Amino acid sequence: MNTTSEKIGRLLRERRRHLEISQIDFAKLAGVAVHTVSDIESGKGNPTLDVLLKVLDPLGLKLSVKPRAILPVTNATSNKS
Repeated sequence: MNTTSEKIGRLLRERRRHLEISQIDFAKLAGVAVHTVSDIESGKGNPTLDVLLKVLDPLGLKLSVKPRAILPVTNATSNKS
């Protein structure tokens, strides 16, 4: 299985290794526990948004939210008050 958590974890692990930072040093930089880093990198973690932002920053990464496509407005959605 290749879940979103596993994909994010793999990306973070690859970036950390590329920067040659150990999990222990990375955890200190991010201000999280080593087991949190390990859980996220293995795809087992389910971090809060705050924790995810903490681990992205020292890696020089950022979270971006973009629409997939512009959805058409339908009568069902436009009549809601």
